Amino acid sequence: MQKYDVIIIGGGAAGMCAAINIKMRDRSISVAILEQLSRVGKKLITTGNGRCNISNMQISLDRYHGENINFAEYALTNFDNYYAADFFSEIGVMFTYDEKCRAYPYSLQASSVVDALRFAIDEYGVDIFIDTTVKSYLKQKNQFVINTNNGDFIADNLIIATGLYSGGQKLGSNGSMVEILKKSGYKVVKTTPAIVQLKTDTGVVKGLKGIKVNADATLIINGNAVRSDFGEVLFCDYGLSGPPIMQISREVERVKGDKFIILDLMPEYSFANICDMLQFRVSALYTRNLDEFLSGMLNKRVGQAVLKLCGLKLSESVSGLEASDIKQIASVIKGMKFKVVGTTGFDNSQVTAGGLDTNQFNNQTMMSKRERGLYCIGEILDIDGDCGGFNLQWAWSSAICAANSICNDFGV
Repeated sequence: MQKYDVIIIGGGAAGMCAAINIKMRDRSISVAILEQLSRVGKKLITTGNGRCNISNMQISLDRYHGENINFAEYALTNFDNYYAADFFSEIGVMFTYDEKCRAYPYSLQASSVVDALRFAIDEYGVDIFIDTTVKSYLKQKNQFVINTNNGDFIADNLIIATGLYSGGQKLGSNGSMVEILKKSGYKVVKTTPAIVQLKTDTGVVKGLKGIKVNADATLIINGNAVRSDFGEVLFCDYGLSGPPIMQISREVERVKGDKFIILDLMPEYSFANICDMLQFRVSALYTRNLDEFLSGMLNKRVGQAVLKLCGLKLSESVSGLEASDIKQIASVIKGMKFKVVGTTGFDNSQVTAGGLDTNQFNNQTMMSKRERGLYCIGEILDIDGDCGGFNLQWAWSSAICAANSICNDFGV
């Protein structure tokens, strides 16, 4: 049975950040990380398409979600993206920013972020136990006894940084720790995939597989526009993907009812503008067949799909289009509609919406109100952010809150 001042369950972004911040304050505090995979940081390596979207310059509460979103305000305000940049600078990672204010390591390699965290963990003397699965924990007097497949551990402080379900078992995200906490009496807000691809009816998308369009994407639930985002939408054989789809996907499995994605294929133009363009094309291209009518205006196959949705035959002549046809084509260009049937699930999601009810925790320390010395940080809490570095920033911010609280209790 091994004893530590602090044991951290989960060797991901939040867990490693917490361990390093504790040791930066006081190297004499003994810290261990229990990681169920064969190495730490495996999920972090996959973020940002392998580049690691590490933070964002526009951190604000309106980019986060949860039943009690104000819980995140203290952490995100006091330990913001500038604080994160300073922390990573100390362990050797420089930030660079793109035109959308997203922060990346200057190397543009997620592996370099994981390496920097690992090197710091080694340098500061944090013990890592890999291939170690936590089965249960028990608080006895003022200590926690953590039962694992590799024996028992004892800690004065326990930080849970395991995340939830996103990425699936291959990335160590099986939700086992939240199930253990539920058995201990903790309340959990409904968990669903977020920042995830959407499954739609496949009648149109199958024929457009692999094509990308710049569009405004809007999620409609029960007739109400829930959220919109602009960017590159990818047609897939199962449905839709791409940054704007991922951004607006959060509510798909959280709300019951009829759900649709509406794509505005030409958002910079009004309906009237497009009608005028189409009318001009009729006069200019009247000798062509409809299969070529929208080429040069839209992707050829997308244009043909638009015309088919209007009930038009591609073999017919452009000269046969009537005013009502022009309006219908413009309507589909401004509102190409897809029925949503679900998401591609937790294994393909970048984050989990929902998690531990934050009313059970102190928002400045991340300590449980039920068990002194137990902290929960990162994704396992009912806080999730938009795509663009917001979730990793929450990992850093919440981790630093917990680390500082522990160090303060040690008087350092």
